[in-house]
Order: sequence, then C-alpha cells, then structure tokens
Amino acid sequence: MREAPSVEEASRRWEGELDIIGVAWSGDEPTYRDFIDEGGLTFPQIDDTAGEVYERFGIPYQPAAVLIDSSGSWTVTREPLDASSIGDLLNG
Repeated sequence: MREAPSVEEASRRWEGELDIIGVAWSGDEPTYRDFIDEGGLTFPQIDDTAGEVYERFGIPYQPAAVLIDSSGSWTVTREPLDASSIGDLLNG
C-alpha cells in the first residue's frame, strides 16, 4: 500500500498519456476492495489470483511494475514507485 497513493497521483498526472492498471496477486475479493477503497484508487484493478500476469512477466513479488510501450516492448522494475520515479521511467 505504501506506493499506491503515488501511483494514483501518476495515473491522474498522466491521464490520457499513460494507462495504469493495478494487478492484485493474493487475497480475496473483500481484501481487494478494501485496498482500493483505502487508497482511493481510481485506476483499473484486475485480480491475478492465479498468478498468470506475474508469471508472464517473471515477477516473483511485489512491489513491481511493468512498463509496456506502444510497440509492445516491456520493462520490469521491482522498486517501489512514486510519481517522480514513474516520470523518470517515462522519460527514460
């Protein structure tokens, strides 16, 4: 939850330029909903209880992020993100 407010800030700052999708890996539906509500998160969230998204990108733990550009190339970062570090990654 530590980085969720910063990711929310980034989703608002780059709205229309960047799509952010949260991927929940473990827990149950009420836990996901509580996390979203507590963080005031407005960007889309998906349930990956099966771990398929994490497996596809080779992510063994959270926090992690996958940046996918318009060509379909992707980069994984396993560092906690804030709005500033997301901006740095975008400007690359």
